[in-house]
Amino acid sequence: MTTVPTPVPPSSGKEPRTERGRRTLRKLLDSAAAEFGEKGFHDASITGITSRAGTALGTFYTYFDSKDEVFRALVNDMSDRVRMVAREALAGEMTALATERAALAAFLGFARDHKEIYRIVDEAEFVDPASYRRHYETTAQRIGERLRKGGESGEFREGLGEAHAWAIMGMNVFLGLRYCIWSEDASIEEITEAAASILQKGITRQPG
Repeated sequence: MTTVPTPVPPSSGKEPRTERGRRTLRKLLDSAAAEFGEKGFHDASITGITSRAGTALGTFYTYFDSKDEVFRALVNDMSDRVRMVAREALAGEMTALATERAALAAFLGFARDHKEIYRIVDEAEFVDPASYRRHYETTAQRIGERLRKGGESGEFREGLGEAHAWAIMGMNVFLGLRYCIWSEDASIEEITEAAASILQKGITRQPG
């Protein structure tokens, strides 16, 4: 079972101090994801979020000052959740290639369960460019660290760097768009097998 990270709102002094507060904040963020995912940032509303959450308007302002602020918190929250599902999928000993395959499978599973992530992240490019950039930069950094470890173990070839990490992330993002958002006409296993075959020929150390 995937652990959901404790959400932290961006406003100083508004962090929940009780378990009830954390549950309320979680409910607000989940409702914001549904509201923004369905209507987009500009048509979404705070009242729409609180209506979905079943909370009073005043409860919203206990944690957030505006629609912009809850959107920023949501982008960061979804990025954290993607990171966490990937980390949980990578528990135990794995080869470098199996690690990339498991990380992609975890992301695809999350995207199928939370299709709104694509619309929210895409809109962040214009609503909150800093969060948008941070989402992709931190994801690429995690991939880059895995590539480094794969190179040190001798499974991946030498010389893999930042550009390789971004290329792999780009492949993963568009596989998710095609097979999780637009359609689910292929299994996650089939998708990860195709991706693994590309990586095996492209970044693994070749004999000879």
